[in-house]
Amino acid sequence: MSRTVGGPPESLRWVGDVTGQLEILDQTRLPGALEWVACRDVATVVEAIKSLRVRGAPAIGIAGGYGLAVAAGEAVHDRLLSEAARAHVLARAEELATARPTAVNLRWAVERCVAAIDHLPGDTPADALGQALLAEARAIHAEDRELCAAIGRHGAAELPAGDILTHCNTGALATGGAGTALGVITAAWDAGRRFTVFADETRPLFQGARLTAWELVERGIPVTVLVDSAAGHLLATGRIATVIVGADRITACGDTANKIGTYSLAVLAAAHGVPFYVAAPSSTFDLAIDSGVEIPIEERAAEEVLAPLGVRAAPAGAAAFNPAFDVTPARLIRGIITERGVITPVNRDTIRHMLSG
Repeated sequence: MSRTVGGPPESLRWVGDVTGQLEILDQTRLPGALEWVACRDVATVVEAIKSLRVRGAPAIGIAGGYGLAVAAGEAVHDRLLSEAARAHVLARAEELATARPTAVNLRWAVERCVAAIDHLPGDTPADALGQALLAEARAIHAEDRELCAAIGRHGAAELPAGDILTHCNTGALATGGAGTALGVITAAWDAGRRFTVFADETRPLFQGARLTAWELVERGIPVTVLVDSAAGHLLATGRIATVIVGADRITACGDTANKIGTYSLAVLAAAHGVPFYVAAPSSTFDLAIDSGVEIPIEERAAEEVLAPLGVRAAPAGAAAFNPAFDVTPARLIRGIITERGVITPVNRDTIRHMLSG
């Protein structure tokens, strides 16, 4: 795996020039194996997003951007003329943007890359389209590294001293940099703070146990994994000083969609007087949506619940309820940590002020 010892892992990378390929670290294989998926066509990128080989709102946005560069590479390979090449890219853009419905970063990144070729003449050849798309995707990737670093700085200064509880995976595996919520945690650790991180398993796909714990072990940060239903008991012990999670979409009022189980955790944190923070870049805000009731919630396959990680856990004939996300109301969130600063209290006015600055 190409990274410095003790540093954050890579979630994805581009190899080569405009006819190169996107490589994705297959998160479905972690922590047992480090395997890269080579994406030479858009269908493979879409499958990787849908199957959670790449996951986390910022990371799938970056993957979507690179996916358009892959689409241009397909056009070059198929020797499509300029108009046909552009039509091919635009058709693949919609496939990529709709690969997963809840995280706003995916459509945002795809539309930004499409906008990067809007000004190019109609007779622009496929390779030139590809160069423009690849440059924009690389820019989004580089910007996310900087966003993560800024979120980490702001968040490390905000978090109270003491042990931390988190949910799902919000680290380098979920982004193009050091992470959002987990980036805050690692920034605090690097600044000299000492604590234990408690990571919810995050059922049914165990992103907390498989991915967050792996990232923290790799960084040498103490981590304790707990089943999701133990969070209330843990909070009741008084050991947890703060809860911090990521986000896949944040509305104009501050209602936040995140991995299923986040809402329960926010309610429990409020019941025990523990501050609950969300960490996310400004690209995760969807100001066109007023409140959480308008956020589309992805429903995933029943087998993820009935046979988690391929192991049968329920009898044949049983049904499953498997929403991938839930919505936490703004009233339960102490602050939203962004690359621009911390939004607190969380409401329409404070969000508008921070994002317009």
